[in-house]
Amino acid sequence: MTTPADERFDPVRALERVQPPPPPKGSLAPAIHTSATFSVERAADLPRVFAGELTPDAHGRYLYGRPLNPTVHALARQLAAMEDAPAAACTASGIAAICAAALRFVKPGERILASRALYGGTYSLFARFLPSHTGIAVDFVDMQDLDAVQQAITPRTRMLYVETISNPTLRVADIPALARIARDAGAPLVVDNTFAPMLVAPMRLGADVVVHSLTKFINGASDALGGVVCASRETIASMQDLHDGELMLLGAAMDPRVAYEISMRLPHLHLRLREHARRALRYATIMQERGLRVVYPGLESHPDRALLERLRHPDFGFGGMLG
Repeated sequence: MTTPADERFDPVRALERVQPPPPPKGSLAPAIHTSATFSVERAADLPRVFAGELTPDAHGRYLYGRPLNPTVHALARQLAAMEDAPAAACTASGIAAICAAALRFVKPGERILASRALYGGTYSLFARFLPSHTGIAVDFVDMQDLDAVQQAITPRTRMLYVETISNPTLRVADIPALARIARDAGAPLVVDNTFAPMLVAPMRLGADVVVHSLTKFINGASDALGGVVCASRETIASMQDLHDGELMLLGAAMDPRVAYEISMRLPHLHLRLREHARRALRYATIMQERGLRVVYPGLESHPDRALLERLRHPDFGFGGMLG
């Protein structure tokens, strides 16, 4: 059958008329929102979104996927709850979270006071990259020696940085004591809690900011990269600011698909962590009984066992890492 030219089917126009359906009610799994940009219902709302007057939490408004995406934000809310933090923001990797936190608090010519016992990537960031590329200086100190920490603080110190359980030496940070020192110095205490999720809650102990590499325990399968910064609402909002926020401008955005995968693994995280700790203590005990030198915070021979006993949640043993 011949169709007149003015009645010819236009597949392009037909496709344009189809709109995505609204989210189904009753879905038990969160949606994966892959949109890079978001529309507004009224043009007058756009300036208010840019100004931060219309927000995701209060109004369900998103603008651009680099600082904020619904699926990624849902994961951030879960992680904030886990850390008892007011807010959180996810990143593409743990080192991106650490870098963003450092740049939020420290400017060129100022200093970070960091633990000597750090993950290698963090050490390289602090010892080489930040000094050479940003003019931020980093002083390293033995965080087990609180007097040395106090003496290492200078008038230009703007941040203290430590790992709850250090990678790879497995020393435990006295977070309450370090928080008091940081508070007296007027500098935030940033704690990397990658080795101790659920085991220790740094913000309840006085830390101002908690970061994680989600790649490790929280994801749990070595198949995805991710990071998170947990902090006050004001700090997170400033890092996500559409004009000059670190998370906006550094561009280390988490993929929504990765956020979904990690989110699906959080409900059984506590079961995994308990089993990690049970097995770690068992293996550490057996190896020590056989005369091997073992480093594990749950052993009586570990110098920080009593400290971790005071800081830890009793349901999660002494962690899943041993050396």
